[in-house]
Amino acid sequence: MFDPTLAAFRFGFGLPLPQEAPQSQAQMLAALDQPDAMAQSFTGPTTAVLAPLRAEAQKAERDTRRTRDSANRAEAKAAAELWRKLSRDLAKSGAQAAKSMLARAVETPDGLRERLVWFWANHFSTTAPDRRTLAVPMTLIDEAIRPHLTAPFAQMLTAATLHPAMLDYLDQSRSIGPHSRRGSRNAKGLNENLARELLELHTMGAGSGYAQTDVQELAELLTGLTTGPGGMEFDPDRAEPGAERVLGRTYGSDAPADLGPIRAFLADIATRPETARFVTGKLAVHFLGPTLGTKAAPDLARVWVATGGNLKAVVTALIQSPHAWTAGAENIRRPAEFLVAACRALGLSGAQVARMGDGPFQRLLLQPMEKMGQPFGGPPGPDGWTEDPAYWITPQGMTTRILWATLVPGRLVQPLPDPATVMARALGPRASAALIWAVPRADSPRQAVGLIFAAPEFNRR
Repeated sequence: MFDPTLAAFRFGFGLPLPQEAPQSQAQMLAALDQPDAMAQSFTGPTTAVLAPLRAEAQKAERDTRRTRDSANRAEAKAAAELWRKLSRDLAKSGAQAAKSMLARAVETPDGLRERLVWFWANHFSTTAPDRRTLAVPMTLIDEAIRPHLTAPFAQMLTAATLHPAMLDYLDQSRSIGPHSRRGSRNAKGLNENLARELLELHTMGAGSGYAQTDVQELAELLTGLTTGPGGMEFDPDRAEPGAERVLGRTYGSDAPADLGPIRAFLADIATRPETARFVTGKLAVHFLGPTLGTKAAPDLARVWVATGGNLKAVVTALIQSPHAWTAGAENIRRPAEFLVAACRALGLSGAQVARMGDGPFQRLLLQPMEKMGQPFGGPPGPDGWTEDPAYWITPQGMTTRILWATLVPGRLVQPLPDPATVMARALGPRASAALIWAVPRADSPRQAVGLIFAAPEFNRR
């Protein structure tokens, strides 16, 4: 049943397979229990470093505005220079985050781990509003997702919900209990963003039976969550007093507010059947496509319910499903996946990607990725990137892919590898008869490599 080429496309970032790549379903699953070698090899920014740097930059920006018209020109100049320096430091952190993400995917021998990370990063999607915050979504990925890939879903859900990247993205710091000590003094009110996305996108899914009263009660339960220079903070002065009733269960009491009731709610909702159906449906379609994924999803949901949302058990059911090894490639490689697969086929290593200068990295990878429709750190909304092929197969997106396939490989790798080698690395037995005929007849090696990366069999997974 195990097909290494199908596994490489469906559960990884494509060919070529390194010598240490898993050779069976059991080895694929066992690799998830090994230390996270890619995270150790290509480190990304952390909240512990980034949060105080962002706080310092925000202060420097305020000081720059405050002193802009000051008579003390030396003070104004110093404030402006500090702000520019800190802004550059934050932008460099964003470049480091992007390089780490792509380098891990290029280098990994067991693509399943990285693909799972990318799936969950999209499920718990956050957006960086500008270059200075580009690294922030990466901190959520490394701190809330990567450590919990094989744990109960409640652990990942809790880590992602309480992470400062999620709290900032969904404006949770603006949510203040109307009857809290701070709300009573300042007439502040609720912000329902986090509560709504928790129910609609992260757990049960739209149309699963929750009501607006559940959203409001959950928003009240979540008050107190905020962020500060050190990351996530809980401020009792913001917390709505008393108990809240969400989905028929009561959380909290008249005792002093703390994180306990929030954690209890997240643990409960993580194991609900509605959550099982919604999340496993997304997981199955992401890896198997809509036809096969829809067939496999009910079995995954049953495993979720039976194991209390144990993600290792759910992934095991996915890998062992007969639908997982049925031929078919309905999903389109998203631009980031397309670029990673191309880099692998060209023979680049993760270390080479990580060592790229910021300028070439932007021009050759990040800017094309954005033109293809997937800006790094910038999904269109909290629901993340869609699986819909029509979203990715657009005139502009495909034109950019074709232009990149023809023009950029020779700038990434010099000299350009022999096209026959690139075709074998990229597609192996998946290369169509038409492509095998056309590649050696291309006018130039550059055009031949362009044909390979523009081929339908390369752009589907």
